[in-house]
Amino acid sequence: MPSNSSHFSTSLPAPHRPHRPRRAARAAALALGLALAAALTGCAADSRPPAAAGPTVSMNVSASASAVDSRERLTVDGGTREYLLHRPAAGGSGPRPLLIAFHGRGADAEHLRKQSGLDRAAEARGMLLVYPEALGKAWGAGAAPNSRRPDPDADVRFTEALIAEMVRTGRADPHRVYVAGFSNGGSMALRMAAQRPDLVAGAASVSGELPTGAAAVKPTGPVPVLIVYGAEDPVRPLAGLPDPGPAAPGEEPITATMSARESAEAFATAAGAGGPAEEGKPGYDSVTWQPGPAGAAVRLLVMHGAGHTWPGSATPPPAGFGSVSTALDATGTLLDFLSAQKR
Repeated sequence: MPSNSSHFSTSLPAPHRPHRPRRAARAAALALGLALAAALTGCAADSRPPAAAGPTVSMNVSASASAVDSRERLTVDGGTREYLLHRPAAGGSGPRPLLIAFHGRGADAEHLRKQSGLDRAAEARGMLLVYPEALGKAWGAGAAPNSRRPDPDADVRFTEALIAEMVRTGRADPHRVYVAGFSNGGSMALRMAAQRPDLVAGAASVSGELPTGAAAVKPTGPVPVLIVYGAEDPVRPLAGLPDPGPAAPGEEPITATMSARESAEAFATAAGAGGPAEEGKPGYDSVTWQPGPAGAAVRLLVMHGAGHTWPGSATPPPAGFGSVSTALDATGTLLDFLSAQKR
């Protein structure tokens, strides 16, 4: 849970849990997958320390002409955290919608931006895009400490600080703050939505589920949520990973997760949503819980034959991670879903 021990210059509203209305517009394969996850990017365990922070902020013009990327730093809890900021081309005035996108375990911000293609899609919607960097290339998506992560709430405070900084500087609209991510990063996005419904207007997770067991995270209020999942995911199975087994020596333990459907149901329950409507589509199945009194929609998309991958991605996944679905573009789908939400 958010802690009063965070030390950053901006301030956030204290966590609270009112049901505020939202405007609606608004096994072998598993063993192989886990072994690969310990060595390959996307969701791999990597206990290496992060690169030392340099003395300057780097900046460059992106491929999208006048859009600008900058690598920035923020002091949180007395330490330096880094993130990649992608600002859309000049135009319009006032604060923009903000999307915080969490990379997968073993990867980094640059990998997620290539894997997802979020830059151009976010620009087209006028969104400010932040890719945070995890310490040790893994997010504390679970609520319990472990041998490598004594403070399980540090990444929650980092995310809160990022939101506060973007709002304080007038760049982000506090009513349109969204979180998304892939794999471990998707679970981190779901944790933020679960614990800070007063900050997050919507969340999307690709191949990431809610933590369970000792590290369980329970949604505390209504938040619109979209979960996109591969039916044949060998790394983080659709049915969940309740017992991931011991970690390799020197690696952070892998967090147990509930199933993708149970994750969606948890948010639907917190939102007071109606019963699910299920529909088969070409290449995937859609399950939608009708918005409850707070107007928070919850949706689960299960991609036929897909693995631990980002649907529609042009970046080939690591060997053993399964197929990439082309039935839909996860990037456009999640951005359309999130853009319709406002807190």
